[in-house]
Amino acid sequence: MSNRLFQGVVHQMKDTIDRTIGVVDESMAVIACSDLGRIGESSDAVNTDSFLIKDAFVSGGYTYKSFGSRPRSEYLLFVEGNDDQAAKYAALLAISLSSIKQYYDEKYDRGNFIKNVILDNILPGDIYLKARELRFNNDANRVALLIRISSRNDISAYDVIQNLFPDKNKDFVININENDIVLIKEIRSGIESRDLEKLARSIVDTLGSEFYTQATVGIGTVVEGIKDLASSFKEAQVALEVGKVFDTEKTIISYDNLGIARLVYQLPTTLCEMFLREVFKKGSIDSLDQETLFTIQRFFENNLNVSETSRKLFVHRNTLVYRLEKIKRLTGLDLREFDDAIIFKVALMVKKYLMSNPVKY
Repeated sequence: MSNRLFQGVVHQMKDTIDRTIGVVDESMAVIACSDLGRIGESSDAVNTDSFLIKDAFVSGGYTYKSFGSRPRSEYLLFVEGNDDQAAKYAALLAISLSSIKQYYDEKYDRGNFIKNVILDNILPGDIYLKARELRFNNDANRVALLIRISSRNDISAYDVIQNLFPDKNKDFVININENDIVLIKEIRSGIESRDLEKLARSIVDTLGSEFYTQATVGIGTVVEGIKDLASSFKEAQVALEVGKVFDTEKTIISYDNLGIARLVYQLPTTLCEMFLREVFKKGSIDSLDQETLFTIQRFFENNLNVSETSRKLFVHRNTLVYRLEKIKRLTGLDLREFDDAIIFKVALMVKKYLMSNPVKY
């Protein structure tokens, strides 16, 4: 659609400027030109580095000026000639075409529409009207995956993910900020959580193994219709924040699988502090050393089974019993009792939550 947009402007300008003018895209092809015979030909006078040049430059008898709506310029405008007049024409036309493209993107671009939906920048009543205008399939199932880049190199993670999901009619890759990228993925009905986690795993593995970029992915719930995409996106944000508190080793965190961590994360801090004061003797939870906490963690992982836990820890059964008795003396909770174990497990999560001071959405 941009090609026709640019060609319309170029056609109107050709008589006024009385020079050959045109536009080259990132594939080095001429996509619009006052000389219609040149449309579609490859431009040998420029290369990929030309799009990084901010100022006007001359090559092959033409003056070029980059423009576009992304951080890296997407197009090059060219004007016949290498004189000052050609440079002025190029600068003015680049500004005009860039403004026209930005207006077009804001009004008609589906990706920009989806970004406004998930960021709540569009009124709910306008969503369906805009979706109908863009001929959006409102009955499809979609899910938001929030990809957070934790370490990077010179490779653009945004471009990598776009290449992984090239179908721009169904999948939308959106830059939120320097570290966060959102994938809005159209999926089949009845897809299971583990399939979404496999999809997220493929993204993390591709970024890590091929491009040496570390990332974590938060997965929202599957929604039907466009209006609820904002909810799926917020759930993906919560999944990442909760995972950062309670599952620091995980790189894939699904909102559906947060369990009790989601409940703890939503509690007011004053209520959490009150809970810890009521459950534990003063200072008792802080008196537990790392070895004791590691023992507790393994005990929970082995379903409160003393024999199995002692075998996994390579300690005698009596040694483990002694440690559990010590914990009971310090905290007043017997971890061999199911009710006490639940209280202790939740209390540890609450303690970790208070120490993390996570960002709330």
